[in-house]
Amino acid sequence: MSALEVVQPGLLSLLQDRGRFAQAAIGLTTGGPMDPLAASLANRLLKNPKDATLIEVSFGGLAVRAMAETQIAVTGATLPLSIDGKEQALWSVIDVAAGEEVNLGFSETGCRSYLAVRGGFDIVESFGSSSTVVREGIGGINGQRLAVGDRLPIHAADPTQHLWLPPRMRPNYHHRATVRVIPGYQYAHFPRLEQRRFFGSEYLVTDRCDRMGYRLEGPFIACDIQGILSEGIAPGAIQIPADGQPIALLNDRQTIGGYPKIGCALSLDCSALAQLRPGDTVIFTPISEDYAHNALHLAEAFERSRQLESTPR
Repeated sequence: MSALEVVQPGLLSLLQDRGRFAQAAIGLTTGGPMDPLAASLANRLLKNPKDATLIEVSFGGLAVRAMAETQIAVTGATLPLSIDGKEQALWSVIDVAAGEEVNLGFSETGCRSYLAVRGGFDIVESFGSSSTVVREGIGGINGQRLAVGDRLPIHAADPTQHLWLPPRMRPNYHHRATVRVIPGYQYAHFPRLEQRRFFGSEYLVTDRCDRMGYRLEGPFIACDIQGILSEGIAPGAIQIPADGQPIALLNDRQTIGGYPKIGCALSLDCSALAQLRPGDTVIFTPISEDYAHNALHLAEAFERSRQLESTPR
């Protein structure tokens, strides 16, 4: 059987594809990789389809055993990677023989890593996606995080050439991120002084950060409305609850909410935010809708130009 067997699941390892879309009307959130760029590059290295299912590993600690010969690629956070104790390179296609054990250590910089396998994992979809959302109990293996003994079947695929992504082309992960924010329609309910305080302050990532959202800690932000009728929530929405501490909502957010929102983080910067760890720093800066569109087009153009290279021998 072509599969990977979970030997150690790590702190939080989840099967993800690109996400679950057009299901918010029935209360299902998006899911999908918290760092879509790192996830897409893992699949691209292996010449997998863009929507191929892979494993998102938060903080590291995952160990899997190959039940058949295959190839893998690991991208995202910087962490030690080894196969049967032999150190391996990140951002590179690696051969794995049947019986060999792949170990991801704990991350040194960044928070989330992605392990893709040649052909992708063969996981039954739930509502059009294999993405795991534990709160909703859907996707992945019975809607749960990976556990010891889980066997993850692999789609059949021919071996690909040994590609790697040169360091100059890789995303950089730091302990500090600048997040660009498009002010929302409730922005006017935050007095001018509060707007300047929000965009002129530093916030710390608290230990209350997960796939639903990042709760931040910093200067109190006041709003002249304390609550609103519950409404749909976009990914990246930044809520300001009664305690005045921002919450940036991410992939596994609830689909509706009633806190006022000062704006919405640019999707490109949600990836950088999701790679931060408790104690890291966030700075917000305002941008216009036109700026956001330009930034997205430039990022798309850069992604098309990103060149993979044959692994140096």
